Amino acid sequence: MPGHDEAHDHGLLHDLQQMRALARENIGRRRTLRLLFSASGAALIGACGGGSGSSGDSTATPTPTPTPTPTPTPTPTGTCIADPEETNGPYPADGSNSSNGSVVNVLDDSGIVRTDIRSSFGSSSGTAAGITMELTITVVNVNSSCAALEGYAVYIWHCTRDGLYSLYTVPGENYLRGVGVTDANGQVTFTSIFPGCYSGRYPHIHFEVYPSLARATSYANRVLTSQFAMPADACNTVYATSGYTSSKSNFASISTSSDNVFGDNTSAQVTAMTPAMTGDVTNGYTGTVTVGLAI
Repeated sequence: MPGHDEAHDHGLLHDLQQMRALARENIGRRRTLRLLFSASGAALIGACGGGSGSSGDSTATPTPTPTPTPTPTPTPTGTCIADPEETNGPYPADGSNSSNGSVVNVLDDSGIVRTDIRSSFGSSSGTAAGITMELTITVVNVNSSCAALEGYAVYIWHCTRDGLYSLYTVPGENYLRGVGVTDANGQVTFTSIFPGCYSGRYPHIHFEVYPSLARATSYANRVLTSQFAMPADACNTVYATSGYTSSKSNFASISTSSDNVFGDNTSAQVTAMTPAMTGDVTNGYTGTVTVGLAI
């Protein structure tokens, strides 16, 4: 083929020149490819955040792991102490002693379970004079976070405003004595009069606690015998009235620390044994007190 022969018939020198030109062209193409690859790679890296921009643009801020809040340890909601055992005194009428040669036990009498103890019951009809006092007693278990004790029987008794006791120094009456049963809140309330202060004793209220009403028939079944100390401020106010004349002078010469019952107790015990009381001599007084049993 004439055309074909003509394209290759230029001699050795011509062929060498063509080969050098082709080599330069190939080198240029490889260099161009490397440049293009380098540029496109840099662009790709920049788009992925790998460039040399600011840290806000190129590095994601890690989200801190929240520190768990510790669950608080529950704290007791109630505080109470066990009431100390105290004497039931010479006038308990709980079957433990006698008066005029006969055993005195008002606990087994019909009518002793009542709220208002100001008047006598049964064949007696007297009413004790004095400033009205309503006392709510709460019975709790000191060994169970001060849990209320339901169904316990509480027997209370105390002297008249003149310092006398029914069934003993007032033999014809049985007032200022009564039994009540604690409710679901461990509470029982009595309405009475503010007791007087007789010589040699700090003003007080006696009480006994029984495990149930069925067993509140004799002192032998009691789980606690103790006393309440009347608050001094209320005593000073009440004893300034005309009906409590003898109590005023007796109270001036006694204190809980010098009393033969309260004197050997700790200050915490005396505080627990003293009702919190509000009111006045016109409208009467309202008191609350907690009795702690170690069940």
